[in-house]
Amino acid sequence: MSWRSAIPWSLVIFRLLLGPALAIAARRVSGPELWIGVLFLTGPLSDIFDGILARRLGCATPSLRIADTVVDITFYGFVLMAVVELNWPAIRARIWLIAAVAALEAARLAFDLVKFRRIASYHSYTAKLWGLLLWLAFGVLLCFNQGAWLLTIALVWGIVCELEGLAFSAILPEWVHDVKTLPRAIAIRREIAEKKMAQSPVQ
Repeated sequence: MSWRSAIPWSLVIFRLLLGPALAIAARRVSGPELWIGVLFLTGPLSDIFDGILARRLGCATPSLRIADTVVDITFYGFVLMAVVELNWPAIRARIWLIAAVAALEAARLAFDLVKFRRIASYHSYTAKLWGLLLWLAFGVLLCFNQGAWLLTIALVWGIVCELEGLAFSAILPEWVHDVKTLPRAIAIRREIAEKKMAQSPVQ
């Protein structure tokens, strides 16, 4: 691994380790505290910068994008454990929304594995907004034990995001990463079809 690729990979690994650290820290305090919230906020920041640095350093490989997606899911799973530990009522009141997001995520991952033999990594604008909403919702809950309504908005938007991801996977005939919008997915499908037609032998 070159020093260029080591930089974004180190940020991904940092986020992977940060998740369990947050869950453990949450078990050792009596309630939401500012330092735990600040610690959590470094995770999404590392997610932002690993993508920026990977593109600028020319090492935004498919393997890095897939790892980034897997680590994001893992990280927020541990964050959810921390919030459950510190603010169970907020989670309990939204358990069905959380279950819906989890079920759609599992369905999408299964669909991607069956169709593409690997998980998708679209990083759409919808997903970026979802990440921002989760960042705000979990940050406020972990820091101040307030703003549970933000979590409701984030979860509803998460359902929209998961449905969009399923639509991308259904539309695209082959694995493609970094698909930002639904119209772009449709355009990519058309481009792939036209390319195959151009490469097919003339009858």
